[in-house]
Amino acid sequence: MSIGNSPEDERPFEDVSEEARPSIGRVLQQARMAAGLTVDDVSTATRVRIAIVHAIESDDFAPCGGDVYARGHIRTLARFVHLDPAPLLAQYDAQRGGRPAPTPAAPLFEAERIRPERRGPNWTAAMVAAIVVVIGFVGFTVVKGGDTGTGSETPVAEGSKPSSTKTASPSGGNSKPAEPKPDPTESAIAAAPQDKVTVQVSAVDGRSWISAKDHNGRLLFDGLLKQGESKTFQDSSKINLVLGDAGAIQLYVNGKKIESDFQPGSVERLTYTKGDPQVG
Repeated sequence: MSIGNSPEDERPFEDVSEEARPSIGRVLQQARMAAGLTVDDVSTATRVRIAIVHAIESDDFAPCGGDVYARGHIRTLARFVHLDPAPLLAQYDAQRGGRPAPTPAAPLFEAERIRPERRGPNWTAAMVAAIVVVIGFVGFTVVKGGDTGTGSETPVAEGSKPSSTKTASPSGGNSKPAEPKPDPTESAIAAAPQDKVTVQVSAVDGRSWISAKDHNGRLLFDGLLKQGESKTFQDSSKINLVLGDAGAIQLYVNGKKIESDFQPGSVERLTYTKGDPQVG
């Protein structure tokens, strides 16, 4: 009678090893593509060079220059494509044998060795300061003595007339309350010229990376717009926009407020021209 394995024992084991998980670069690449972003978009917004973005998405971390820089790039790229960087950093540390140790502080004797030598008082500087004080005191005394012989009235220069000013009455019975100043944002929008396209971008609900180009493709602005900040762009015919987080942005085009339904975290590419604002 032979003893063999049961059918259950012959089934292949489920692969739960680290190799079965998607790689760090693959996860970042899929998230970027799902967000509709190019490598150039990510590099421009995060300031991580294009070559390094390509290398990280290929799981090649050598161009980063070390584990500390690699972990920083992973964190930056993950946050930009709306991923939690913690699992990716844990996966990176596991592949590298643990989190890199912090850089040790310099030994105490190094600080003692480079301590500047004690020097005596700088008598030359002290003497110069004393002379300056004496000269200043003498000059003040001379000027003060010359003023004692003058009258209380100040002569008026020839050809000019003294201006009569009225002191505001404490009661303020006839004074009118100051009118509120107009909102500079509304003034700028109202003054938008008709022969050009004017686009104002305001980060009202959070920060967002934005990019703006004119009709020739020339870059007008590329960077992070913090909450509460605004940028205004103007061109003779067309403005092209890319909004990294369109849900945080309020747009005014040619003096009119754009009522949009952009979702938080969505990436939008827009084009505006002269006339009534329309999404391109």
